[in-house]
Amino acid sequence: MNFIYYEFKGEAMNKSDLIEALSNDTGLPIGKAEEVMKTVFNTMANALANGDRVEIRGFGSFKVKHYDGYAGRNPKTGKPIKIKAKKLPVFKCGRELKERADTPRKE
Repeated sequence: MNFIYYEFKGEAMNKSDLIEALSNDTGLPIGKAEEVMKTVFNTMANALANGDRVEIRGFGSFKVKHYDGYAGRNPKTGKPIKIKAKKLPVFKCGRELKERADTPRKE
């Protein structure tokens, strides 16, 4: 996978930053780049909602993990409460991204 370096100047990259990077890299107008990002995110969210796994080679994979219910405690009162079972999306980092994140950046 060829990574393109995007000069980011904040603490956390958000959707607007991704749209801007896509627009700058591809030459797409901001509006079109926003449509592309919405399509990608919606497609991924729909796949996860259907119980499918999303894998992006070199980047990582997303899947939905089932967590059983359990007995917990209300931290304020200390009373026991029942925590319901739930499903949550999880991300597993791909090898290439892991290596890239661990490599010192050249200034």
